[in-house]
Amino acid sequence: MNIVLYEPEMPANTGNIGRTCVATNTRLHLIEPLGFRLNEKDIKRAGLDYWPKLDVTVYSDYKDFLDRNPGAKIYMATTKAPKVYTEAEYEPDCFIMFGPESRGIPEEILLENQETCVRIPMWGDIRSLNLSNSVAVILYEALRQNGFDHMRLQGSLTKYEWK
Repeated sequence: MNIVLYEPEMPANTGNIGRTCVATNTRLHLIEPLGFRLNEKDIKRAGLDYWPKLDVTVYSDYKDFLDRNPGAKIYMATTKAPKVYTEAEYEPDCFIMFGPESRGIPEEILLENQETCVRIPMWGDIRSLNLSNSVAVILYEALRQNGFDHMRLQGSLTKYEWK
């Protein structure tokens, strides 16, 4: 799986997403410009000691991302999509793209990819969920659809055993 952040603005969100990517063996792709430097302490604080284990690639812009990932199946997460994220069928090597916190993926890009635009349903007139929460919701659905391949499915207690 691949998570793509298009021009992310908040280092704490990117740090949290990086940690989620490490926990799920998912690659993270960052499309510049970034609203922060990758060595900022907010990223490290949110990503804890997982950040060095992250498989991350940085791109100079959207065109660079497309050029370096030819033929990629890209799902666009947006509050504007007609299709709910659970209606998509995610391939194991797909890319799930999220836009910047303040404005989302540009509509020109959404229109070029309308068949793969997905949204998370929300109640009332809420504008959007937090970016790192949105990534986790959709990523875990994609992982579930692919059988949580190679993931540890059972937990264990520290001092006791499950009956």
